[in-house]
Amino acid sequence: MSNIYVYYLNNKIYINLTNKCSNNCDFCIRKNREGMENQRLWLDELPSSNDVIAQLPENLDDFDEEVVFCGFGEPTYNLDALEDVALFLHCKNKTTRINTNGQANLINNADVTSLIADTCDVVNVSLNASTAKQYQAVCHSIYGEKAFDEMLDFAKKVKVKGAKVVLSVVDCIGKKEIEACQKIADKLGVTLRVREKE
Repeated sequence: MSNIYVYYLNNKIYINLTNKCSNNCDFCIRKNREGMENQRLWLDELPSSNDVIAQLPENLDDFDEEVVFCGFGEPTYNLDALEDVALFLHCKNKTTRINTNGQANLINNADVTSLIADTCDVVNVSLNASTAKQYQAVCHSIYGEKAFDEMLDFAKKVKVKGAKVVLSVVDCIGKKEIEACQKIADKLGVTLRVREKE
Protein backbone atom coordinates (compact mmCIF):
# COMPACT_ATOMS: atom_id res chain seq x y z
CA MET A 1 0.00 0.00 0.00
CA SER A 2 1.73 3.18 -1.16
CA ASN A 3 -0.36 5.66 0.84
CA ILE A 4 -1.34 4.91 4.42
CA TYR A 5 -4.29 7.04 5.50
CA VAL A 6 -5.27 4.83 8.45
CA TYR A 7 -2.71 3.46 10.91
CA TYR A 8 -2.76 1.82 14.31
CA LEU A 9 -1.03 2.31 17.66
CA ASN A 10 -1.96 0.43 20.84
CA ASN A 11 -5.40 -0.61 19.59
CA LYS A 12 -6.24 2.96 18.59
CA ILE A 13 -7.03 4.09 15.04
CA TYR A 14 -5.22 7.15 13.68
CA ILE A 15 -6.07 9.07 10.51
CA ASN A 16 -3.30 10.53 8.33
CA LEU A 17 -4.92 13.24 6.17
CA THR A 18 -1.94 15.17 4.81
CA ASN A 19 1.81 15.76 4.96
CA LYS A 20 1.40 19.54 4.70
CA CYS A 21 2.21 21.55 7.81
CA SER A 22 2.51 25.25 8.52
CA ASN A 23 5.13 24.51 11.19
CA ASN A 24 8.58 22.98 11.05
CA CYS A 25 9.02 22.12 14.73
CA ASP A 26 12.49 21.29 16.04
CA PHE A 27 11.21 18.19 17.83
CA CYS A 28 8.94 16.85 15.06
CA ILE A 29 9.31 13.12 14.42
CA ARG A 30 9.19 13.80 10.67
CA LYS A 31 12.79 14.99 10.90
CA ASN A 32 14.14 11.52 11.59
CA ARG A 33 11.35 9.05 10.82
CA GLU A 34 9.37 7.80 7.84
CA GLY A 35 6.38 6.86 9.99
CA MET A 36 5.23 5.08 13.14
CA GLU A 37 6.01 1.45 14.04
CA ASN A 38 6.90 0.42 10.49
CA GLN A 39 3.89 2.23 9.03
CA ARG A 40 5.21 4.69 6.42
CA LEU A 41 3.18 7.90 6.68
CA TRP A 42 4.61 10.06 3.90
CA LEU A 43 1.85 10.55 1.32
CA ASP A 44 2.01 10.95 -2.45
CA GLU A 45 -1.36 12.68 -2.59
CA LEU A 46 -4.07 14.21 -0.43
CA PRO A 47 -6.76 11.62 0.32
CA SER A 48 -10.48 12.12 -0.17
CA SER A 49 -12.88 11.03 2.55
CA ASN A 50 -13.67 7.95 0.44
CA ASP A 51 -9.97 7.06 0.30
CA VAL A 52 -9.77 7.20 4.09
CA ILE A 53 -13.03 5.36 4.77
CA ALA A 54 -11.96 2.60 2.38
CA GLN A 55 -8.91 1.94 4.57
CA LEU A 56 -10.84 1.84 7.86
CA PRO A 57 -11.15 -1.67 9.30
CA GLU A 58 -14.46 -3.49 9.04
CA ASN A 59 -14.18 -4.51 12.70
CA LEU A 60 -14.26 -0.95 14.08
CA ASP A 61 -15.76 -2.17 17.35
CA ASP A 62 -12.58 -4.11 18.12
CA PHE A 63 -10.63 -0.85 18.45
CA ASP A 64 -10.73 1.96 21.01
CA GLU A 65 -13.79 4.18 20.96
CA GLU A 66 -11.70 7.27 20.16
CA VAL A 67 -10.27 7.76 16.66
CA VAL A 68 -7.52 10.37 16.27
CA PHE A 69 -6.84 12.71 13.35
CA CYS A 70 -3.07 12.85 13.62
CA GLY A 71 -0.58 11.99 10.92
CA PHE A 72 2.52 13.43 9.31
CA GLY A 73 0.95 16.85 8.72
CA GLU A 74 -1.60 19.36 10.03
CA PRO A 75 -5.04 17.72 9.57
CA THR A 76 -6.85 21.01 8.93
CA TYR A 77 -5.14 21.28 5.54
CA ASN A 78 -7.71 18.66 4.45
CA LEU A 79 -10.93 19.89 6.05
CA ASP A 80 -13.33 18.25 3.57
CA ALA A 81 -12.01 14.79 4.33
CA LEU A 82 -11.80 15.56 8.06
CA GLU A 83 -15.46 16.58 8.20
CA ASP A 84 -16.80 13.64 6.19
CA VAL A 85 -14.68 10.99 7.92
CA ALA A 86 -15.61 12.36 11.35
CA LEU A 87 -19.30 12.22 10.44
CA PHE A 88 -18.88 8.62 9.27
CA LEU A 89 -17.10 7.67 12.52
CA HIS A 90 -19.76 9.34 14.68
CA CYS A 91 -22.38 7.28 12.86
CA LYS A 92 -20.35 4.21 13.89
CA ASN A 93 -20.46 5.27 17.57
CA LYS A 94 -16.86 6.45 17.61
CA THR A 95 -15.59 9.65 19.22
CA THR A 96 -13.01 11.79 17.45
CA ARG A 97 -9.96 13.75 18.49
CA ILE A 98 -7.80 16.05 16.42
CA ASN A 99 -4.17 16.80 17.19
CA THR A 100 -3.60 20.24 15.66
CA ASN A 101 -1.21 23.17 15.72
CA GLY A 102 -4.21 25.49 16.06
CA GLN A 103 -3.46 27.45 12.90
CA ALA A 104 -6.54 26.23 11.02
CA ASN A 105 -8.05 29.70 10.60
CA LEU A 106 -4.82 30.99 9.05
CA ILE A 107 -4.43 27.90 6.87
CA ASN A 108 -7.99 28.13 5.54
CA ASN A 109 -8.20 31.94 5.53
CA ALA A 110 -11.51 31.69 7.40
CA ASP A 111 -12.91 30.95 10.85
CA VAL A 112 -13.35 27.18 10.76
CA THR A 113 -13.75 26.67 14.50
CA SER A 114 -17.46 25.77 14.24
CA LEU A 115 -16.62 22.96 11.81
CA ILE A 116 -13.84 21.69 14.08
CA ALA A 117 -16.02 21.82 17.20
CA ASP A 118 -18.85 20.02 15.37
CA THR A 119 -16.65 17.24 14.02
CA CYS A 120 -14.07 16.68 16.78
CA ASP A 121 -15.09 15.77 20.31
CA VAL A 122 -11.62 16.57 21.65
CA VAL A 123 -9.32 19.24 20.21
CA ASN A 124 -5.69 18.78 21.25
CA VAL A 125 -3.80 21.99 20.44
CA SER A 126 0.01 21.90 20.46
CA LEU A 127 1.03 24.87 22.58
CA ASN A 128 4.76 24.08 22.91
CA ALA A 129 5.84 27.50 24.25
CA SER A 130 4.60 30.27 26.52
CA THR A 131 5.29 33.29 24.29
CA ALA A 132 5.04 34.10 20.60
CA LYS A 133 8.78 34.61 20.34
CA GLN A 134 9.62 31.27 21.95
CA TYR A 135 6.93 29.51 19.92
CA GLN A 136 8.38 30.76 16.66
CA ALA A 137 11.89 29.84 17.78
CA VAL A 138 10.94 26.16 18.16
CA CYS A 139 7.97 25.76 15.79
CA HIS A 140 9.05 27.96 12.86
CA SER A 141 5.55 28.71 11.57
CA ILE A 142 5.19 30.06 8.05
CA TYR A 143 2.95 32.71 9.63
CA GLY A 144 5.64 34.03 11.97
CA GLU A 145 4.96 35.07 15.54
CA LYS A 146 1.29 35.84 14.89
CA ALA A 147 0.69 32.07 14.72
CA PHE A 148 0.94 31.91 18.53
CA ASP A 149 -1.90 34.36 19.24
CA GLU A 150 -3.99 32.84 16.44
CA MET A 151 -3.48 29.41 17.99
CA LEU A 152 -4.68 30.62 21.40
CA ASP A 153 -7.66 32.36 19.79
CA PHE A 154 -8.50 29.13 17.97
CA ALA A 155 -8.40 27.20 21.26
CA LYS A 156 -10.72 29.72 22.94
CA LYS A 157 -13.22 29.63 20.09
CA VAL A 158 -13.49 25.84 19.79
CA LYS A 159 -13.93 25.63 23.57
CA VAL A 160 -16.77 28.17 23.48
CA LYS A 161 -18.36 26.15 20.67
CA GLY A 162 -18.48 23.00 22.75
CA ALA A 163 -15.35 20.97 22.05
CA LYS A 164 -13.19 19.68 24.86
CA VAL A 165 -9.86 21.47 24.48
CA VAL A 166 -6.50 20.18 25.67
CA LEU A 167 -3.27 22.14 25.27
CA SER A 168 -0.12 20.06 24.93
CA VAL A 169 3.60 20.64 25.26
CA VAL A 170 6.62 18.40 24.74
CA ASP A 171 8.71 17.82 27.86
CA CYS A 172 11.92 18.89 26.11
CA ILE A 173 10.96 22.58 26.47
CA GLY A 174 12.01 22.47 30.14
CA LYS A 175 10.35 22.78 33.54
CA LYS A 176 10.16 26.58 33.60
CA GLU A 177 8.44 26.74 30.21
CA ILE A 178 6.06 23.95 31.17
CA GLU A 179 5.06 25.92 34.28
CA ALA A 180 4.45 29.04 32.17
CA CYS A 181 2.35 26.98 29.74
CA GLN A 182 0.34 25.62 32.66
CA LYS A 183 -0.62 29.20 33.54
CA ILE A 184 -1.88 29.75 29.99
CA ALA A 185 -3.96 26.58 30.19
CA ASP A 186 -5.34 27.62 33.58
CA LYS A 187 -6.30 31.02 32.20
CA LEU A 188 -8.17 29.37 29.33
CA GLY A 189 -9.78 26.87 31.67
CA VAL A 190 -8.41 23.84 29.85
CA THR A 191 -6.13 20.88 30.61
CA LEU A 192 -2.40 20.93 29.89
CA ARG A 193 -0.90 17.65 28.71
CA VAL A 194 2.87 17.17 28.88
CA ARG A 195 4.08 14.69 26.25
CA GLU A 196 7.40 12.89 26.18
CA LYS A 197 9.59 13.67 23.19
CA GLU A 198 9.49 10.66 20.88
